[in-house]
Amino acid sequence: MSQHPVPNQGENGAELPLGHVQHQITVPESVPMVVLLGQRDEALRAVERGFPAVDLHVRGNVIALTGPRGDVGLAERLVEELVSVARTGQPLSADAVDRAVGMLRDTSGRPTDVFTTDILSARGRTIRPKTVGQKQYVDAIDSSTITFGIGPAGTGKTYLAMAKAVGALQAGRVRRLILTRPAVEAGERLGYLPGTLTDKIDPYLRPLYDALHDMLEPESIPKLMAAGTIEVAPLAYMRGRTINDSFIILDEAQNTSPEQMKMFLTRLGFDSKVVVTGDVTQVDLPSGTRSGLRVVQEILDDVDDVTFRRLTSADVVRHRLVGDIIDAYERWDATTASTGPEPPRGRRHHPGERRS
Repeated sequence: MSQHPVPNQGENGAELPLGHVQHQITVPESVPMVVLLGQRDEALRAVERGFPAVDLHVRGNVIALTGPRGDVGLAERLVEELVSVARTGQPLSADAVDRAVGMLRDTSGRPTDVFTTDILSARGRTIRPKTVGQKQYVDAIDSSTITFGIGPAGTGKTYLAMAKAVGALQAGRVRRLILTRPAVEAGERLGYLPGTLTDKIDPYLRPLYDALHDMLEPESIPKLMAAGTIEVAPLAYMRGRTINDSFIILDEAQNTSPEQMKMFLTRLGFDSKVVVTGDVTQVDLPSGTRSGLRVVQEILDDVDDVTFRRLTSADVVRHRLVGDIIDAYERWDATTASTGPEPPRGRRHHPGERRS
């Protein structure tokens, strides 16, 4: 890819305003422009939105950028990164470009490093991180025996961990996948629910089954579960075991008690890897019970081969509003903490009474 500045004049030879420059980038013929620009030029439009002060023109395989020197320089770096991604054949979406602009503006990382990291190819698509935080999270899973992924909903904590687990199983690095979460609440009292024990538990494990179906052929999952290669079970089933040669995921860990968290982590056997995921802002434990996920950060923060990765609203890969909602709740929580809780309204709830 070649690039060169055009001093003091634009494409038509007109003199540029003071402080403005024009740079031209020649995209290699090996990179299809339709891949670089996106479907219906959506990637190109996203670049223009990211740098409104820059005029961007495409003629054949030459991209001309005109505008203030600083903006043009950053836009040029963005185009270079997008060309590197497009060179791999990966299509570029407006969302990917928006995230790339954010990475370059806050100097958090290179878009190429994030978007070209393949985690798992499954069922006709490749699972990759979409943010710098997600890339750091999957790197931590590779390098640490125990990794904690802590962050709000929509940041890919569980999904990426599942992809790493399935990839490890397929590559023969482990013999089993063990997927677990606390059922209902810390005490795991399921008796009031109708049906058999399996009927009671399954709704709380359904997100783990859903992720498995995204990554494995559906007909293979019952066979793998029957053979014990994949086990999906409530956290209480982990008690008393030592688990070797396995990839173990504890999901929704904010709903463990400190005692349950200790119990789970001490199940670790030889040649196993553990990922613990959770959102400490959505704890469903009874009042007065501390979250095991909160406590474990204080206990294990300095322990070697244990890594804590904290994801934020910037790592949300759901609808844009999800990140905005998370930020709004954090601001509200901060305001509430400084002013004190709102006094209760309406009738009092008696101790032990279940709120609707």
